[in-house]
Amino acid sequence: MKASRRAFLIWRYVTFFLLISFVVTSSFLLFLHTMKIDYTVLAQNAAMTFGNIFFLSGICCFIEWIMRKLTVDRPIRRIRDATRRMTEGDLSVRIDTEKFSVFSEDFCAIAEDFNVMGAELSQTSALRTDFIANVSHELKTPLSVIRNYARMLQNDRVQDADRLMYARGIDSASQRMTELITNILKLHKLENQQISPSVAEYDLTNQVAECVLGFEDAMERKHIELEADMDERVYVTADPELLTLVWNNLLSNAVKFTPEGGNIRVSVTPSGEWARVSVQDDGCGMTQETASRMFEKFYQGDTSHATEGNGLGLALVKRVVDLTDGAISVSSTPGKGSTFTVQIRRSLT
Repeated sequence: MKASRRAFLIWRYVTFFLLISFVVTSSFLLFLHTMKIDYTVLAQNAAMTFGNIFFLSGICCFIEWIMRKLTVDRPIRRIRDATRRMTEGDLSVRIDTEKFSVFSEDFCAIAEDFNVMGAELSQTSALRTDFIANVSHELKTPLSVIRNYARMLQNDRVQDADRLMYARGIDSASQRMTELITNILKLHKLENQQISPSVAEYDLTNQVAECVLGFEDAMERKHIELEADMDERVYVTADPELLTLVWNNLLSNAVKFTPEGGNIRVSVTPSGEWARVSVQDDGCGMTQETASRMFEKFYQGDTSHATEGNGLGLALVKRVVDLTDGAISVSSTPGKGSTFTVQIRRSLT
């Protein structure tokens, strides 16, 4: 590397010297072409002129080398130091863009892009750490239940009623683990675009109505009153299977958080070029901070219902809505309930 660098410097100097020699010689020849000059004197001074050109070339190369060190090599060295530290695992490293203001705009842009990349990598690393911790926690709980109940079932003195209860506990815990793993795989495929939406035109009202009927028994057990406000036909062009996942998750949350004897309101209405689906409950509601984090993986604002879910449902909902170029919003008031609103582009043909 040093030999090639030295060869480059020599080549640059020779090139610079030849260029200056050519320019100076050509200029003098043009200047002296019409003048009567004693060529003997000219020949005697040629060596001195050549030496001056050689010396000036060296000075110009040295000045150019200093300028390059200050304006090119220094910022490049800072960027390389920062990238080296980042590759060693220090994701907090940032480049001071103010010090790059004296250099070219390109170096400033590179420094800003590096800082943006560093911030995104830090966030991704934090999310990955949280994800692993949350998955471990979510798997640990049902595994502990299964292990404890399995030990109890090994006791010959366990009554049949208790044995049945332990078996049901194992079944419930294993079902929760299955749902968790299934949701993780679905979310992974959606985030990595491994699921290609199968788009079709269909009646959104009919789809939402069928999803509501699927929760009829759960609503009856809690004596929940359902109010439906659905336009007769609202057509959309989307993946019906993926959107079914959205409505089932929103309805499941509404039933889960609505108290005994509460109310749920479901509406499907057209709004210009959009189809608007709204699911409203009169449950516990949530604070603004909780609402802002609703779509994060494993986030559960109400820990009293943590055993009924794994915090991935709304993350799946958000990803599906994004894939369909739709939008989802939530409005909520503590103690008064929440309203989730999804907008899907309508089929106007």
